[in-house]
Amino acid sequence: MATEIWVALITLVGTLIGTFSGIVVGTKLINYRIEQLEKKVDKHNQVIDRVYKLEQNDAVYTEKIRVANHRIDDLEKQVTTKSTVKKS
Repeated sequence: MATEIWVALITLVGTLIGTFSGIVVGTKLINYRIEQLEKKVDKHNQVIDRVYKLEQNDAVYTEKIRVANHRIDDLEKQVTTKSTVKKS
């Protein structure tokens, strides 16, 4: 009877060691994968930030171009008006 108890205890200890080592290894793997995903998310967020800044700059430059075109149109009208007045 004592041998069966020892075998059961050894089996229990082996099972516990196997279970806990599996949990530790699994946790390490999950933590590693989470770290890798966090790195990818950080890179993605940096790209999103850069694109947002580029879109803001694009809006500013588009407005500057619109204003410059408006000024050019005004200058062209002034030149046309002055040349018409001189001909008269």
